[in-house]
Amino acid sequence: MSTQAQSTLERPRVSRGSEAVTRGLRVSATPAFLAQHSDPQQRRFVFGYRIRIVNESADRARLLTRHWEIVDADGSRHVVDGEGVVGQQPDLAPGAAHEYESYCPLTTAWGTMEGSFTMQGESGEVFPITVARFYLVAPVEPASHPGRRPAIRAGGERP
Repeated sequence: MSTQAQSTLERPRVSRGSEAVTRGLRVSATPAFLAQHSDPQQRRFVFGYRIRIVNESADRARLLTRHWEIVDADGSRHVVDGEGVVGQQPDLAPGAAHEYESYCPLTTAWGTMEGSFTMQGESGEVFPITVARFYLVAPVEPASHPGRRPAIRAGGERP
């Protein structure tokens, strides 16, 4: 989603993030479960994510739009399209980077996000760059009895 997260994301213990390079633009995604904003009993699981775009090409590029495909554990798909990211359309000179944080609420304890950004090169050419799939996963408690399913410690809402 496109609203900036209110708190700084902590680094996850196990990386479920992603990285992709398209036309010299490197996009890294780092997700984190936001327990303080989640409520498992209400099926509210909130995940924050940090996106970092680095221009490793020799050409300037401006981010115009975003496209997200969000899938939860039940297989429900939600598509989000919009201008810029968190209200900005960053212009990246060669060697420059842009980083932002946002969040995604789900009604299940895990899901995935992937998508693309539409960029415009200095020549005016418009082209997509990939945001590779990354995983939104809430931590689980170990089962207290054999054969019992693990209980979820924290929870969320559907996008």
